[in-house]
Amino acid sequence: MSEMSFKQAKELVEKIELSELSLKRSIKDMENSSAKFDEVFTKQEEIINIVPKMNSKVTTLRVLLALNFGFIIGLLVGKFFF
Repeated sequence: MSEMSFKQAKELVEKIELSELSLKRSIKDMENSSAKFDEVFTKQEEIINIVPKMNSKVTTLRVLLALNFGFIIGLLVGKFFF
């Protein structure tokens, strides 16, 4: 180490500083990703809670749609055959 010149020491310090900046940037990116992941996880939980309610609504709408088609077909049959 005592044989290291001033120029070599300066280059080494610059490399260490660059590594430090890269590491700080990586940590910042990881924190942002973690925060976004938590937000997505919260939204996913909300969707999971909403899906059963939507399924029951869709089932109800299908039944009502079938009743309406049945009513319309009944009207057509009644009009043309009676």
